[in-house]
Amino acid sequence: MRASRAPGLVGRGVAANVDPVPDAGSAANRRFYARLWSASTLVSPERFNTWPLLSALATDAPARLEIGPGLRPRLPVPGTCFVDVSREAVRALRALGGLAVAGDVAALPFPDAAFDLVCAFDVVEHVDDDRRIFRELERVSRAGATVVFAVPLDPARWTVFDELVGHVRRYEPDALVAIVQAHGLALERSATFGMEPRSRWLLRAAAWGLQHRPEQAMRWYDAVFMPLGLRLQRTLALTRGLIDTAGVGEVLLVCRRVAGAARLESARRDRR
Repeated sequence: MRASRAPGLVGRGVAANVDPVPDAGSAANRRFYARLWSASTLVSPERFNTWPLLSALATDAPARLEIGPGLRPRLPVPGTCFVDVSREAVRALRALGGLAVAGDVAALPFPDAAFDLVCAFDVVEHVDDDRRIFRELERVSRAGATVVFAVPLDPARWTVFDELVGHVRRYEPDALVAIVQAHGLALERSATFGMEPRSRWLLRAAAWGLQHRPEQAMRWYDAVFMPLGLRLQRTLALTRGLIDTAGVGEVLLVCRRVAGAARLESARRDRR
């Protein structure tokens, strides 16, 4: 795998030992994830079911960026650029060779067309103005770059847990595809995603614990629920275009950054 080359970082105040101050973002998100990551340990990307897909994509992507990974990075850490609101996460990623900086995920500190591969897992739904982050995904990715992200689906599935972890929305599939097309991204493949438990009782118990016993709940999450979720992961089953989203709580999308005439043609194909 080739080392990441992140053009334009040096000289823009974004070096391995310099932290730009995050411009904005949700204070609730920052508080929640500061508590979570301070009580957690980094999980290697090889342990996630996204590894076969992303490690293969990373092999042909010298310049790579993952947005908002926390302590759950999905891309190979050494040589990959990361942006996160959590300084705990930034320190841990740097210790493993990641080019990590603290910053606002909706105002990325990188030049235009800087990356061959851009990933954002469970990030977009946390941003009040999601079009800001989609514009950033479009801006920092090169023509032909791969953009991979995952978001929760179906507003009817909303629970107190969504509120607690800082979600702003769950997406309707048609609206999600429209946003993707409007921001220079052609949907190529998709898959059911996520490790959210199906039990509403378990979700309510987790929400109560995080609200009333946060330290103990974080320790249980890191020691019990996260390892269990990793063990029960299913192989990522990618399908061309958009999967049948009936009953699906979260979706992963693999997109191609297109421009100009190619962008218009891609939008026409997606509408068929």
